[in-house]
Amino acid sequence: MHVARFRHQGQLRFGILDGDDLVVLAGDPLFAGYETTGERVPVSAATLLAPVIPRSKVVCVGKNYRDHAAEMASEAPAEPLLFLKPNTAVIGPGDAIVRPPQSTRTDYEGELAVVIGRVAKNVAAQDALDHVFGYTIANDVTARDLQASDGQWSRAKGFDTFCPLGPVIDTEFDLEGGARIVTRVNGEVRQDGPISDMVHAVPEVIAYASAVFTLLPGDVILTGTPAGIGRFDAGDDVAVEITGLGVLRNPVRDA
Repeated sequence: MHVARFRHQGQLRFGILDGDDLVVLAGDPLFAGYETTGERVPVSAATLLAPVIPRSKVVCVGKNYRDHAAEMASEAPAEPLLFLKPNTAVIGPGDAIVRPPQSTRTDYEGELAVVIGRVAKNVAAQDALDHVFGYTIANDVTARDLQASDGQWSRAKGFDTFCPLGPVIDTEFDLEGGARIVTRVNGEVRQDGPISDMVHAVPEVIAYASAVFTLLPGDVILTGTPAGIGRFDAGDDVAVEITGLGVLRNPVRDA
């Protein structure tokens, strides 16, 4: 099922996508389950928001596609290369990515995002997917010049608006179904790669991360980007599409 977080008539709601409607839920399904209120809201009357705001953290995996590692003039790491984004970086579909004045180059990185549904600590890879609530789309926005100058990635990856998520969470997404990540800037394809090209697959990433820090319900893991990263500028439209998950589209403006 496709779970949405949305605003309608000034209220923050959760719902299940059913055709052109949202079946309204009584609360956040991560914590309150799928009890419905009996109300239906047309999607056209709702504003979709980031489908989850991590209570704790956004965990990211760097250079998790060999072709992307190659375009960065390096090799894919033997183990998942982890870094964090603050939850204040999260925005939703249609929200503007804001290019900060400290940077002269901001890049898109389309990615599959994993939403954690159960507390996970030291989980085995074979049990990792039992801790997943669902999957959504992410854009790991990066100030590429600051990434190079800082020598570490916290500032370059952590600005407000640098983690678009959405449009919905798919609780039944098939990791083995041949899905592709396609990123477009102003309608022009810039990235196009299958998620099967990940060096470290989702279960391995969850297991590895959970051995470092406890993963909490609502935490999000960004699983890496395929080749084709590049810059975008104010006035651009950046859209990330993943087969079965829809399209995450965000306009860009300068601060």
